[in-house]
Amino acid sequence: MKPGLPDEAVILITGTRKGLGRHLVEHYVELGYRVIGCSRGPSGPSIDGYQHFEIDVADEAAVNRLFLEVRRVYGRLDVLINNAGVASMNHFMLTPVASVEKVFRTNVFGTFVFTREAARLMRRNGFGRIVNLVTVGVPLKLEGEAAYVASKSAVMSLTQVTAKELAPFGITVNAVGPGPIRTDLMKGVPEDMSAALIDRLVLKHWTELGDVSNIIDFFISPASSSVTGQTIFLGGA
Repeated sequence: MKPGLPDEAVILITGTRKGLGRHLVEHYVELGYRVIGCSRGPSGPSIDGYQHFEIDVADEAAVNRLFLEVRRVYGRLDVLINNAGVASMNHFMLTPVASVEKVFRTNVFGTFVFTREAARLMRRNGFGRIVNLVTVGVPLKLEGEAAYVASKSAVMSLTQVTAKELAPFGITVNAVGPGPIRTDLMKGVPEDMSAALIDRLVLKHWTELGDVSNIIDFFISPASSSVTGQTIFLGGA
């Protein structure tokens, strides 16, 4: 079911080369929306109705250029989905600062810059929907993922603060925290660790890609205008 956006709505998704990001591109193109995406790699999905940019989400100058192009070509932005993210699985005592910086650069700085520039464009039409991706690792206080969980905790706080600051412009900001999804992000996790993580959830199964897009559809609907500053964790974390 379409989330009720106008047919000319423009949706921008970060981290679209594969996994959840690619699924979201295919989902919203299939629904008939104009979709823009980005990743550090050159190969985005080759889909009619989709425009791909090759950038680092934390490169402020590159992000500014992307938004200049969005403004020039489309003149509007209705939805931003901050999906790009990286993880670093290690005991915190064995984690170098370089790894922490890499995680925070993508997960926090990238989300911050994209949210800021999206809001500047959205406020012109008095409407906008921003959805950030976090993780069930936050409420579970997942050991072995100190940098990743800390970065996503920061994104949750950013979600709550920006929801307040952007409310006067008709922009809502929410977050969704998936459980484990069978994507590249989980490939390096041993099967027994994945099983142990899932066992800590109320619903003891993997999160499906469609579970995530279902929640995002709810958040971005014009009918969800009273929902902002919220995080929904999947799996009953």
